[in-house]
Amino acid sequence: MSENEIRDLLAEHTAATHAKDPQRLVACYADKAVRFDLAPPLRTTGASAEYVTQWFSTFDGPISRTYHDEEITVSGDLAVVTALTKLTATPQGQSESFTLWFRSTFALQCRENSWLISHEHSSTPFHMDGSFRAAVDLQP
Repeated sequence: MSENEIRDLLAEHTAATHAKDPQRLVACYADKAVRFDLAPPLRTTGASAEYVTQWFSTFDGPISRTYHDEEITVSGDLAVVTALTKLTATPQGQSESFTLWFRSTFALQCRENSWLISHEHSSTPFHMDGSFRAAVDLQP
């Protein structure tokens, strides 16, 4: 049952992003969740509707975020999810959308019979040729 509940949480995370609903997205996180996002800073603590609203405002139209190749490990009231994430959106003022694949890892805790994200780590690989360019053109 836990794995299905976790998949439901990921689906809610996706739906809240697509709807650009900051309150709904923040509700997926524990109060003191630690996040290592793609954008600076290196670390943020807590899920803030203000931060999410600002991020949503950088895009015109809907934002599509889907998870692929999810692997879920559950042990008691803790779970780890690894996935490839596909993000498609149109930057504000641009006519063309972009698609970016990146890696996501979530640590979840079950509290009061509800799973919440307590840690999120998103990353893109980078070229190890000395250029340190993000490898944003990769696809599975």
